[in-house]
Formats: sequence, C-alpha cells, structure tokens
Amino acid sequence: MAAIDPTAEPATPADPGGGAGPAAVLAANRRFYEAFEARDLDAMSDVWAHDEDVACTHPGWVTLHGWAAVASSWFALFQQGAPMQFILTDERARIVGDMAWVTVDENLIGTGESATVAALNLFRRTSRAWLLVAHHGSPVQAARS
Repeated sequence: MAAIDPTAEPATPADPGGGAGPAAVLAANRRFYEAFEARDLDAMSDVWAHDEDVACTHPGWVTLHGWAAVASSWFALFQQGAPMQFILTDERARIVGDMAWVTVDENLIGTGESATVAALNLFRRTSRAWLLVAHHGSPVQAARS
C-alpha cells in the first residue's frame, strides 16, 4: 500500500475525480454505474447536470430531454425489475476543453440473461465536478452464425 502524505490536499468536492484528465472522467463515469447498480437516486442525481440541456436514451426508449424527465426515468427504472450488475469493458475517455465523452460496453448481469449495451456518456466540466449531460445506450445484437 502507498504511503499517505499528510501534507497533501485531499480531493475536494470541486475535484472529486482527482484531476481534470481522463482518469477524472473515468472516475465520474464509474460513479454513474455505481449509482445505477445501487439504485441510489441521490447518487444518480449527484452525477448529472440539472438543466434542460441534459439528454438520456435508455435502450429501447425515445430520447428524454431535461433533468426532470431524465430524473423521472431513473426513478421508474429503479422501481422495476431485478438489480443489475455492470461489467464495463472497452472503456475509453476523451476530453476536448470542458467536454468529455466515454465510450464503453456495458456487459449486464442480472437481467435474466446476459446482455451487452454499447454506451456513450457525455460529461461537462463544472467548478464542482465532471457532470453527466448525456447518456445513450444501444443494445448489441449477438453475432449470427
């Protein structure tokens, strides 16, 4: 285990990911999936921007616009079905200015059968954190033989 530097400043709410680089964006992305797995509405609310510019497309749904619609969708999803576990693969973060995106394959366990969803998560840097402004998930069809 690494030694702790008592003079080092801990990450603050303004810098919860530990920096502005890809590692911070990936940390924000993981907080999104942790909130999803835990069905924690408060944690889910903390990872999203709360404005009319946000958008969310759940697999098989129309695109939802605005924080009120997106928040309502998470409430509905957390009330139904069995809990899901995500195994994230091929997770890649890119940053341009104050915007970042993560492409990731969500390998789902606990949906009755395994499934993979290709996802795109878009983040905006704020003075507080990298906040999610868009999520798009699209089911991956199994290869046919």
